[in-house]
Amino acid sequence: MEYVYAALLLHKLGKPVNEENLTSVVKATGAAPDAVKIKALASALSEVNIDEALKNAATMAAAAPAAAAAAAPGAPAAKAEEKPKEEEKKEEEALQGLASLFG
Repeated sequence: MEYVYAALLLHKLGKPVNEENLTSVVKATGAAPDAVKIKALASALSEVNIDEALKNAATMAAAAPAAAAAAAPGAPAAKAEEKPKEEEKKEEEALQGLASLFG
């Protein structure tokens, strides 16, 4: 996680997100940098537009709770409506079964 934070900090400051700068930031925090993780992150972020990724993440983060809130109230109501219909069908079937016994 500290590597991602380091990359975000470098990006925010307008510095290049490369292995050397990531290593420096991680060392400055007092953590021991892992060269493999830093190299992988620098390589992965070299082809990513960080500004666009942050905008998309912010949009999705804002939309997710709204969508969940909209879906949550509707879902239990739909289930509540289905249960009485199913119960009515079972009751009708039971009554028909009894009616057939008594003809």
